[in-house]
Amino acid sequence: MVQLFSALLPFLLVALLIVSAAIKIVQEYERGVVFRLGRFAGVRGPGLILLIPFIERMVKVDLRVITLDVPSQEAITKDNVTVRVNAVAYFHVIDPDRAVINVEDYRRATAQIAQTTLRSVLGQHELDDLLSRRERINQELQRIIDLATEPWGIKVSVVEVKDVELPTTMQRAMARQAEAERERRAKIIHAEGEYSASQQLAAAAKVMTASPGAIQLRYLQTLTEIATEQNSTIIFPLPIEFLSTLKGLLPGNNDKA
Repeated sequence: MVQLFSALLPFLLVALLIVSAAIKIVQEYERGVVFRLGRFAGVRGPGLILLIPFIERMVKVDLRVITLDVPSQEAITKDNVTVRVNAVAYFHVIDPDRAVINVEDYRRATAQIAQTTLRSVLGQHELDDLLSRRERINQELQRIIDLATEPWGIKVSVVEVKDVELPTTMQRAMARQAEAERERRAKIIHAEGEYSASQQLAAAAKVMTASPGAIQLRYLQTLTEIATEQNSTIIFPLPIEFLSTLKGLLPGNNDKA
């Protein structure tokens, strides 16, 4: 029995090897690119795939979205500012056959084209655009990378610039610029308030000049406001109109009349 098993063992190993080479399982999110004697024979899957042993070979390709971290790149902007920028890209395979046939390693190739494109695009924009118009730069990066990877059967859906690292001297300069801008706005608002107040005061002066009674009412209001301060001694002159009235009431003035 042992001798029979020992004699059949090589045949069992060969049969197991043939079965393992002939039967493949492709997941729902994968596709199998099949080559027959080195020539492309089609894309199969998902599910159970039967291959001709030692004649057909299959390469699995993942169709899920791949997150690619673009490492930090040093670039010089259009206004000659050196910055370090990193980004993230999202892409997936839409043509498994081209992803296997047209490029050796589509993930590495996409990562390399993303790095070079990032440096190239940043060199065409000024620092202010990178800080304030990042959405437009992201769209430009996505368009260029997607166009470059299209022959490989790759679709780049999103590219986002994550962090922008500025030199220390540039950070201090931007802080001083922001502070000066805030001071400028504060002075403008203060000047506008003074101008508005002067216009209102000029209008009020015209009204009071045209109506003497308004001046008297304002005078009485001022006295009321001053009277609230009980810890002060206040000396105020009588209006000329009051003096004229008192002068008319004196006996000597009546006799002369």
